[in-house]
Amino acid sequence: MRKIKIGTRASRLALWQAEFVATELKKFFSELEIELVKVRTTGDKILDAPLAKIGGKGLFTKELELQMAAGAIDLAVHSLKDMPTELPKGFKIAAITKRAQPFDAFVSNKFPTFNALPKNSVVGTSSLRRAAQILSLRPDLQIKNLRGNVETRLKKLDAGEFDAIILAAAGLERLGYSSRINELLTEIIPAAGQGALAIETRADDEKIFSLVQKLNDAETFEAVKVEREFLTEVGGGCQIPVGVFATIDENVNIQAIISSVDGKKIIRDSEVAPLGEINLGKKIAARLLNNGGREILNDLFK
Repeated sequence: MRKIKIGTRASRLALWQAEFVATELKKFFSELEIELVKVRTTGDKILDAPLAKIGGKGLFTKELELQMAAGAIDLAVHSLKDMPTELPKGFKIAAITKRAQPFDAFVSNKFPTFNALPKNSVVGTSSLRRAAQILSLRPDLQIKNLRGNVETRLKKLDAGEFDAIILAAAGLERLGYSSRINELLTEIIPAAGQGALAIETRADDEKIFSLVQKLNDAETFEAVKVEREFLTEVGGGCQIPVGVFATIDENVNIQAIISSVDGKKIIRDSEVAPLGEINLGKKIAARLLNNGGREILNDLFK
């Protein structure tokens, strides 16, 4: 195989991610010719509504999958946290890259830390997960919807529309905005797969699969497998107020939450389990659902 086409969204961050994958592939296959193909997704087209209200699965992936099915691209690169837990028939996650910074970042021009925010400060985020956990910590804050790419969100902050915004630290670091990070919000549990990149291929394309397997990070793969198993069990994509984070050492360490949107009800659980424990994500999810999480999610979808 001499040439492959990588499908990507057109934002600067998405292009960085696709170029990163292309560069890593070239390290193993120097003769490979790689073309990036830009694809506009539903999530890119609708920017005036919160993601949770748009609804549906695959807001940032469906159009890329259609291009793959048509043979216009060979693989697609995604932020793993944007991917549905169940992929359409005919596709698979062929590799997951080594995870970057998994936590959310607090960004403000006025205040040095999250705790320094005065009462009634306006905080921008498009994520129900972030909003819920922010409000659980600081119910005195005002949450305002914030959509758009990283640059757009920073411009809105700089224009004075917000006192602070919350973004994924990995995206800021990848685009050279590390200096904009005031602090990492390690008390806020990340989204499943946050900080990791997923390479999606056609399920039957063994040649492409064997190529991208070189980029798979086994430790990250195992951690996010548990996280996505949890997400599947609670019945959600990335647009419900749940968080889950797993790390691997000699064990698997997992922590998870289900929260009401206003942050007033929040159910937490955690566990340290041996590597390879079967259905760990499912088990944590069941405990949270049985301890009040199911009622919280049912209320959300009324």
